[in-house]
Amino acid sequence: MATKPALPRPTPRLYLMPPVVDDPKPLIASLPGLLNAVDVAAVLLRLKMADQRGMISAVKALAPPVQDAGAALLLDGHVELVARSGADGAHLTGLASLEEALPSLKPDRIAGVGGLATRHDSMRAGEVGADYVLFGEPDANGQRPSMEAIAERLQWWAELFEPPCAGFAASPEEAYAFAAAGADFVLVGDFVWTDPRGAPAALADAEQAIRQACAATPEKAGQE
Repeated sequence: MATKPALPRPTPRLYLMPPVVDDPKPLIASLPGLLNAVDVAAVLLRLKMADQRGMISAVKALAPPVQDAGAALLLDGHVELVARSGADGAHLTGLASLEEALPSLKPDRIAGVGGLATRHDSMRAGEVGADYVLFGEPDANGQRPSMEAIAERLQWWAELFEPPCAGFAASPEEAYAFAAAGADFVLVGDFVWTDPRGAPAALADAEQAIRQACAATPEKAGQE
């Protein structure tokens, strides 16, 4: 796995994780406005378990508004549905899941991975071809490392390795910390959708936090 050259880092981009999708219609209605208001690199789609036909139909309905806005649509798992639904790739949990999925995703589609408990697993994910690694997401019991531990892992990765890294932020404060640490992407989820002011305001706060972090650490901001 190639180590990263000492170049200026671009401003981290948002990675948006909506609530689990059953009926896609509400999300189809709200996504275009959200994606046009802030810089979103990708949307991570979590599908409620249903028959494959129903899940494929949901993805096919959501793909155009995401892709038309210039973002990638990734499925949380469900690798077998990616090609049939028009998604751009999949996010896998754990090194074994990534290795199993790579033959069906590469070279045409995105393969991201989280659930990497150790530095060794993270490095191995980069070596086998992950398009990004995610740090800080909750485990199966809903537990997460501390903000400081996540930021430390992001900084370690960003300084040494070529594949992009993403930080799972549970608040604008965490978005700031992870952008400052060197994340390429900041994944935002539940706190955006539960904000009483609405998702657009919460997303704007997250983007502002990222930009403030880059302004405070210009060596990590690079080019706008």
